[in-house]
Amino acid sequence: MAKFKKKPVVIEATQWFKMGDHPAVTEFENGRGWVDTLEGGHVVTPGDWIITGVKGEHYPCKPDIFEMTYEPAE
Repeated sequence: MAKFKKKPVVIEATQWFKMGDHPAVTEFENGRGWVDTLEGGHVVTPGDWIITGVKGEHYPCKPDIFEMTYEPAE
């Protein structure tokens, strides 16, 4: 098995806590949201990051994974 690392790509992301925090998130149920992704829809819970990908797509990322994967761009 070969090893790979991510290319240094700058992304846009917004931490989501409630409806209105990101335009791609629609209301789901019990304080959670919903975001359509290239792989289908995903539930968004308060604190999740909504990432805009290199093709303009949106997808959620849990806060702990986001912290391990991303750092602020200069």
